Amino acid sequence: MSTMNDALPSGLQVSPVEAFSDNYIWCIHDDENVVVVDPGDADPVLDFLKDRELKLSAILITHHHHDHTGGIAKLISTRPDIPVIGPQGGHIRGISKAVREGDDVTLDTFGLTFKVIEVPGHTLDHIAFYGHNVLFCGDTLFNGGCGRLFEGTAQQMLSSLDKFKHLPGDTIVYCAHEYTSANLKFAAAVEPDNDAIREYQSVVKSLREQNEATVPCLLSSQLDINPFMRTQHDAVAQSASRKSDEPLTDEVSVFAAIRQWKDNF
Repeated sequence: MSTMNDALPSGLQVSPVEAFSDNYIWCIHDDENVVVVDPGDADPVLDFLKDRELKLSAILITHHHHDHTGGIAKLISTRPDIPVIGPQGGHIRGISKAVREGDDVTLDTFGLTFKVIEVPGHTLDHIAFYGHNVLFCGDTLFNGGCGRLFEGTAQQMLSSLDKFKHLPGDTIVYCAHEYTSANLKFAAAVEPDNDAIREYQSVVKSLREQNEATVPCLLSSQLDINPFMRTQHDAVAQSASRKSDEPLTDEVSVFAAIRQWKDNF
């Protein structure tokens, strides 16, 4: 799961920089330059740059939470020319280019262009960057789960995840946290008869025992194992209904029920 780099043009790769207890700061780089996604902490990024003798060329931001933005000021303190691209609204200090749904973000250093997708739910300002068969989705979609609804509604988050469902199944998903083991434990509670979840749990268990990351992951795998991407399936709806003690038939109600269930799981 953690060695998927073949979607990007030759010479480019995505490397994780670990931060805090379970954050991943993603670094898109060649052997000279780096574009950093969601630098919540500047110091591990600066260490990454120093160790590999790389130069920071741009920063991408998915949403305003401090564990995704806290490193911006220090990273640009000596390089104010570095473009910082993120959500519109003027509420994130350091952003120099605000983008919205459908905008193209071109990283001239690498010749990469990402499409901006607005994905409110976890926060109202949340965006994702998609292009070259990779998706940087912040805290909207996790391997086996999704972000908590801190600001948005169940309808908003469901609609945001539906946007991801329309992307190719071989899209490589780069989310921002190592939550997979706990997410799969919950997924198995929602769908105890889902063999794909059990098989996936075995792979993840092996990776974590070796202290390996469980992300990135393939979008297609999420359609098989992630309950928040499977609200249209009878097994998920029936499980949500049992938990809620009432029949739930529409996807928004099913999603809301399993999100509340996960919050207290």
